[in-house]
Amino acid sequence: MMSIPLGPLALPTVPLLLLMSTLLAAWLADRIAERTAAATGVRTALRTQASAGAELMHAVFIGLLIARLAQVVAHHPAYLESIWSVLDLRDGGWNPWAGLMAGLLWLFWRAWLQAQWRKALAAGAVAGLLLWAAGLSGLAALVPRELPELSFTELATGRPVSLQEFAGRRPLVISLWASWCGPCRRELPILADAQARYPGVLFIYVNQGESATTVRQFLSEQNLELSPVLLDPHRGLGPALGSAGLPTTVFYDRLGRRKEAHMGALNAAALNAKLAAITHREGPARP
Repeated sequence: MMSIPLGPLALPTVPLLLLMSTLLAAWLADRIAERTAAATGVRTALRTQASAGAELMHAVFIGLLIARLAQVVAHHPAYLESIWSVLDLRDGGWNPWAGLMAGLLWLFWRAWLQAQWRKALAAGAVAGLLLWAAGLSGLAALVPRELPELSFTELATGRPVSLQEFAGRRPLVISLWASWCGPCRRELPILADAQARYPGVLFIYVNQGESATTVRQFLSEQNLELSPVLLDPHRGLGPALGSAGLPTTVFYDRLGRRKEAHMGALNAAALNAKLAAITHREGPARP
């Protein structure tokens, strides 16, 4: 599940899970540090000093910073094309392993300096990581790894088209969008440009809930040449993919296996990184 519906809005689940894991880790670390201080009679921290929980929050912040920097460095040509995209944290561009190592190194250093917090920091970090890992596993289990068996109407021909027709031929990108969605309007030209630059990747644009007339008028006004465009009048694809928000972009390898997904507008740099993941890490094509 990529998002949680909240009235007309949809909240992305991964940032919420990270926030919950961080708060749990900080709360547990503070409780254990207080008990340790009470048991030993050592009061190390007046409230003018940092607490064990605050150190864990610092570790998460540093981890996120390094995760972002590592991602930008790894894909620097794309980010240099639009330097402000480095600051667009909504694009999902993070290197989790670099961030994890940076956060843990920070905690090791702080534990070495503050011996009385070692138990608290270790317990908090383990609890937070366990919740994070369990949450990610649970979210992944809620979404199908293969393409949903759904059919839609092709805008150009009016014929019914099954998503299964596109499976197993080449890497696939599915974009869920609507003309009234502001972030969709910003993202569609970027997807169209990527489609021209990645001829080995199939892009499918599935409109959510709008009529053929509305979609044709929008594409004409925006001078967008997208193909194929499919109509999903009942908005069934979003729930099938585990997303309640727009835009949503899902990436499949050439075997039809889901590799990545993102809710929210992608910039060109983040899109290039995700396309690299499905074009360079794929098995043999189906016959």
